[in-house]
Amino acid sequence: MVRTALRPDAVLVQAVIAGALSFAHLHDLAAAAGQDGWKAWAYPISVDLLLVAAWRRLRTDGPSRLAWCWFLIALVASLGANVATAGFLDLEHPPALLRLGVAGWPALAFLGGTLLAHTPADRTSTPPEPTAPDPAPAAEVEREPAHAAEPDPAPEPAAVSAPEETPALPVAEPEPTPPPAVAVPAALVDHARKVAADHQERTGARIDTDTLRARLGVPPHLADAIAAQLA
Repeated sequence: MVRTALRPDAVLVQAVIAGALSFAHLHDLAAAAGQDGWKAWAYPISVDLLLVAAWRRLRTDGPSRLAWCWFLIALVASLGANVATAGFLDLEHPPALLRLGVAGWPALAFLGGTLLAHTPADRTSTPPEPTAPDPAPAAEVEREPAHAAEPDPAPEPAAVSAPEETPALPVAEPEPTPPPAVAVPAALVDHARKVAADHQERTGARIDTDTLRARLGVPPHLADAIAAQLA
């Protein structure tokens, strides 16, 4: 079994040194504010754990107001301890505001750790992007062969000779039908006889049809019928 040799990493060494210095500064500040014994060692652990918890929340669940808020609070507490122990404050006679902040830090750190551990992530639900449909396969175009045999043209039907028309037979014209006989009253016929006899006595000639029609005052066909009866 081959063991991998431990190689020193400059970034890791730098992180260990910075963490140790920050830890010592927080311990000294807590001790100056009246927190002696194990309490002074618990303060830097609380600050660093809150800082790590907030950073882990940012890395795993994404940026959120809750994680950024507690990350900045822990960063200010750590950075403030580094600055305060650099000679800007009289640690022999710390101000009342510093004592108040150190005394209230446990409750503040407990609240931040609880919220970071039990508050669900505030993720904005982004609808999944619609996936583009697969491109339809290109329709295969059937190509006709370049030298395709053309079908033989259909034979034209033989011309059918039209049947010879038989000449129409001459149609005999119908003979004119005689006009129907007109019924003449007997009294009119007797009156016509008298008129004809009187005309023959005066003129010595038989009365013609036109004169008879004029003397009787009848239509031509009736005058013809009367003349036929008088003949």
